[in-house]
Parts: sequence; C-alpha cells; structure tokens
Amino acid sequence: MSSTVPPAGLRSALGPAPAGQTTGPRLAGPRAASAKRGRLMAVASGKGGVGKTFFSITLSHAFARRAQRTLLFDGDLGLANIDIQLGLMPQYDLGSVIAGKLALNQAAMQYEPGGFDVIAGRSGSGTLANIPLSRLQILGEDLALLANRYDRVVLDLGAGVEKSVRQLAKAADTILVVTSDEPTSLTDAYAFIKITAMERPQTDIRIVVNASNSTREGERTYQTLFKACQGFLKISPPLAGIIRRDARVRECIRNQTPILVRSPSSEAAMDVEAIAERLLAP
Repeated sequence: MSSTVPPAGLRSALGPAPAGQTTGPRLAGPRAASAKRGRLMAVASGKGGVGKTFFSITLSHAFARRAQRTLLFDGDLGLANIDIQLGLMPQYDLGSVIAGKLALNQAAMQYEPGGFDVIAGRSGSGTLANIPLSRLQILGEDLALLANRYDRVVLDLGAGVEKSVRQLAKAADTILVVTSDEPTSLTDAYAFIKITAMERPQTDIRIVVNASNSTREGERTYQTLFKACQGFLKISPPLAGIIRRDARVRECIRNQTPILVRSPSSEAAMDVEAIAERLLAP
C-alpha cells in the first residue's frame, strides 16, 4: 500500500474488521514472541491531545520507582512541554545542544520528586522543528549512546507522522503508540504505525489505549486498531496496556505535579505502573 490513508473501516472507528482475525487482546509481556527488551522506548501518537506526554512522564516515574536509572527526553521539537508539566525551569535545554553549546549529556537535569533525569525541549519555540534531518540523525545517534548510561530512556516524540518525528523515532528499540477511542486518534495512530512499519519492518511497536472509560472499552478500542493493522498491514502490534479515564490526571497536569506524586493510588497511576511492570518483565 503506497497511500498513508487508513482504510475506511478504521476511519469510522468501529467499522467492520477483516474476517477471521484474532479477537482477544495480545497483551505485550513475556509471552510476546517478538518483543525486544531495548532500553530506549519512544512514545508516539498520530495526533496531539491523547495524553502522550502525561504517559511519558508517568512511565518514567514508574521505571524510577522500580530502581531503574531513567532518562526522560523531550523529543517534541515543535511543542515541547515536559518542563511545563513538571514545573521545571531548566538552565539548559535541547536548544542549547542543537546550537552546539553543550553535549547532550550536559543538558540532563535531575527531577528529584520523581527520581529520574530530564532533558527538556525548548518550550514556546518552534525553531527546533525545522532542523535538518541530518542533524536529527546525529541527535538520535547521540541519544542512543547516552542511553547506555541508563537502564531506561523514554523518548517523548512530537505528535504526527512528519519526517522529523520518524527520524528521531529511529533511535528507539520499542515504540509505544498512544491512542484513544476517538476516530481521529485511531486513524492517525494507524497512519503512524503504517509508515513506521513500511520504513522499519522489524520495529517493536506496541499500543497503549489512554483515557478509556473501562478496561473492556479499552480492549475494544485496541481491537479496532489491531484488526486494521493485522488485516491491511499484516502486522500484529501487541497491547502494552490500557489507562482508564481519571479526573485526577487533569488535576495533576494543572498543578504541574506527576500523578505518582499527587495521586499514586489513582486508577490511571496504577494502570501506568502495570504497563511499566510488563515492559520490565524478563
């Protein structure tokens, strides 16, 4: 398939899936035969507003709580906002690295409440979105080298399928694609998965369903995307996990405090903790 437009059945979100496909969720974990255990994980989404950055922050925090030395890298070159969500005022950011003022590792700062390191993007500036792909390739290589100093690196990508996003994603061993049950979110997640699978057929892609009204509804959302991938792309991305809709997520973002600090026993927090456990499983 040369077009990146998803099939009509997926655009309607609940349209008919190809017949004869698996109906149970393929939960990523020890039984996932093709799973890689890479330390560098990219978090992607076809569109903005699905909770990608919230998930990246909470996943990093969950890793750190499990004695994993963790780095959270803000790779949203157009609309970086990890520092905003964490209430940080970093002395250095990715802009300083791109400008050649310091090495990538020198831009890392510790986020003490979460116990993990952060490399912030440049908030309120779109200049990084236009850097050449050759420079992005070097940045990705530098990040892969820096990852050797950590147990886990979480790369929060920009939303969409632009070349800059895909180029930076090449540094990752595993890509976690975040979607919701909204038709546009499913359609755009499918587009990201399709292009990634075409460019890098062996990529370890897993799906995270966010803001689901229930686990059962999350499984149905996953099945919609899974069946489209299996039927039209001939790939079977497993389910990394489902995060239930939780009003405390918005409260934490508004208060610039991670949910594992402010509301660690909330449903959303526990769901991300469960995803972290599966990702760390041997």
